[in-house]
Amino acid sequence: MSPGVSIVRTRIPELIVIVMWTAASCFAQSGGPPWRAPIASSQELKIGGGAIQVDFANGKLDLPNSALTAWVDKAARAVTAYYGHFPVSRARVLIVPTSGDAIHGTTWGGVGGVAGFTRMRVGTRVSQADLSSDWTMTHELTHLAFPSLPDDHHWMEEGLATYVEPIARAQIGDLSARQVWEGMVSGMPNGEPQSGDQGLDRTHTWGRTYWGGAMFCLVADVMIRRQTDNRKGLQDALRAIVDTGGTIDHDWSLTRALEIGDRATGTTVLSDLYKKWSDAPKEVDLPALWKDLGVQSSANGVTFDDNAPLARIREAITQKG
Repeated sequence: MSPGVSIVRTRIPELIVIVMWTAASCFAQSGGPPWRAPIASSQELKIGGGAIQVDFANGKLDLPNSALTAWVDKAARAVTAYYGHFPVSRARVLIVPTSGDAIHGTTWGGVGGVAGFTRMRVGTRVSQADLSSDWTMTHELTHLAFPSLPDDHHWMEEGLATYVEPIARAQIGDLSARQVWEGMVSGMPNGEPQSGDQGLDRTHTWGRTYWGGAMFCLVADVMIRRQTDNRKGLQDALRAIVDTGGTIDHDWSLTRALEIGDRATGTTVLSDLYKKWSDAPKEVDLPALWKDLGVQSSANGVTFDDNAPLARIREAITQKG
């Protein structure tokens, strides 16, 4: 995520509320940058070749600090599973107690002496069940694994994190494959272009930013796997981007990142798809895509048709690479 933009989220992706303001006005009102806030206690996690400093700001929560640290640990393990290693050598997570039972996250790159800094505002009444089902911590740490982009490409930053988060959690057993696809079937329609849409680069609504970006990732993942006989996928492209230095503490152009991803898969899927989607509305026939993937909706959620033409691709997307 680009520094200076704050994203406030509920714990349900379909109900994300976006509030943006400049870093200057935000920090002026809060008494300075959040990475300089006083710390009550701290500990360090070592995961996937990286170090994560978990700090607790002043205030009390119903849960012990150990439960919050375990929550960060699980999210970091999910990101490590997806990318093959933790994306940055050093990150910091600041947990700030707030009133209520919501969880809000914001991530900055290259501030306060670390590659990635994440502030998590956690309500005092947040329960262990809330943490167990939470997606925001994994979503925020996924932001570490992509370069900071210009504002017009914010959809890629948020869409990528929206797409990768449930898959990464599935790869460590925190979600089932069925839960991943239920979330996609429920959320992806929000990403379809509406009246007046001018493409992903020019349409900055909530639906297009989060789910439009996620739909780009899903379509790209399926296309890469079809073109490579399922030997490569979006995961391979994203790992290559990180391994080439494309992390949140570096400012890149989107075209540079996509070209690196394409080289890793031996295709031009990402660059070609971006050219088509960037400045024009492109609808996706989601019902046809679900049918091809063997994802069938019912009153009880989704079931799988393992005889569908792209069933093996569906299975490969959530398997640990």
